[in-house]
Amino acid sequence: MQWQDHAIILGVKRLGETSVVAEVMTRARGRHMGLVRSGRSRTMQPVLQAGNLVEVTWRARLHEHLGEFRMEPVTLRAARLMETATAVYGVQAMAALLRLLPERDPHPHLYDALDVILENLQNPADAGELFVRFELAVLNDLGFGLDLTECAATGVREDLAFVSPKSGRAVCRAAGLPWADKMLALPPFLSTGAMVAADRESLSAAFRLTGFFLHRHVYEPRGIEIAAARDGFMQAALKAVAVASLDDGMVTPGLIAKG
Repeated sequence: MQWQDHAIILGVKRLGETSVVAEVMTRARGRHMGLVRSGRSRTMQPVLQAGNLVEVTWRARLHEHLGEFRMEPVTLRAARLMETATAVYGVQAMAALLRLLPERDPHPHLYDALDVILENLQNPADAGELFVRFELAVLNDLGFGLDLTECAATGVREDLAFVSPKSGRAVCRAAGLPWADKMLALPPFLSTGAMVAADRESLSAAFRLTGFFLHRHVYEPRGIEIAAARDGFMQAALKAVAVASLDDGMVTPGLIAKG
């Protein structure tokens, strides 16, 4: 059996003295593993770095076998991704999210989203918002998508301010205010049709929102912990947004110090 596709490197594991098992995300075949012979060579090590885009050929006698990868570089962006904390942690955190999905299960829109986000992680101020949207997409593909399009109580689509922790549906401000202390905040930038960028407060609320549902529906039932890289990414992204806001004259230095 054989197939060829573009793939994004998620990680590698050493196998023997010279080879590695590479984990990649492909558009047509989802997250996939394969043996790379001489993967620890000086030629292949720069290619097999997380975040790089490669052209991969997979061969195996049977479909269920691990198989062997042959790889050619397409876009080597790993070095650029090592320049900021948001990019370093972001690559690791998104790879951890993709590992929640079944191996070899195609999710083409997640592949496309990952490729776009990796091209934009060098802008720390935008990285947090992109990552939150990726978490929402993963939740949706796992069967736990949030409905943020209209109020669960009234059906209106305006002034959506909360998310019900029970249903994962949006609630408008008027209907949700009496139970605001039991609701999760819906950041304005996540509302349908919103034209506002995330600031430090709304981004923090967005991380709480996605983290709550990931913990409840995915991590807790499976008995696993949220990847440490997510916390590192979250702190780096919040700091970057606060610094960007300060540069624009929108916040005071004291706000950054509190983060």
